Amino acid sequence: METWGIRWSVRGYEASDRHAVLALLADGVLEHVYPAFFRALAYPDHLGVVLSVSMAGYVLGGSSYLQALLFGGAWAGLLYYCCHEVYQGYLQRRLGAAYPDTEGPESGLWVAEAEVGGRIQVVGVVAVRGKKGDAGGRERADDWMGGVQEEEEEEEEEEEEEEEGVVEWYGELPLMVVSYGCRRKGLGSLLAQKALDFCKGHGYASLVVDSSSPQTAANGLYQKLGFIQTASHCETHTNRWISKLARVDVLTLEKVI
Repeated sequence: METWGIRWSVRGYEASDRHAVLALLADGVLEHVYPAFFRALAYPDHLGVVLSVSMAGYVLGGSSYLQALLFGGAWAGLLYYCCHEVYQGYLQRRLGAAYPDTEGPESGLWVAEAEVGGRIQVVGVVAVRGKKGDAGGRERADDWMGGVQEEEEEEEEEEEEEEEGVVEWYGELPLMVVSYGCRRKGLGSLLAQKALDFCKGHGYASLVVDSSSPQTAANGLYQKLGFIQTASHCETHTNRWISKLARVDVLTLEKVI
């Protein structure tokens, strides 16, 4: 398929793609640290703290502008650390799991290739994971929270649902990344549509994705494709005070198919 004069080729994931996919994942996650930091720094209460500690440094340093700068910079550095900890921890949990974890007929994983610098490279990836149950009642943001339901608990819930005859499938979008140089050229929409088509073909009721507030471009794309935000919280795998200072909201968006 060709968009914006660039020819993309989307195919199923192969074992030889693992390194390229992990590199895309790492770049796609950590690039949000700086946007999250600047968003956190722009909050009025954080700006107030920066000004207060800078003034304290100025006074304690005997009218020293350098001391004021150091004190203010220390607070800004703490905010950056908190934002980095949120995304770095999320990345480590994703890399620490059995990856990719979308094997089986109910799930799928695809990569997009394009010619870059005279050679074919993996420039995008998207995954869908089929899940049983109600998307609205699922364990929220497992990867962000750093925990998932125990397998035994999931099996018990599935058995109960099967006995009641209310088993329903929905899709999760645990991974969708486009390399920086290939963005805003239609590839993100192409990969998202691939995931939606897969869910539709398997009879899934909806497709759900967990995102974060600094991911403005991705969130805009999801909304353009018809996803609606259904939940929001600020709990992550990190300590509560780190999450609170980072001001990163975890968003759940869903599209009914």
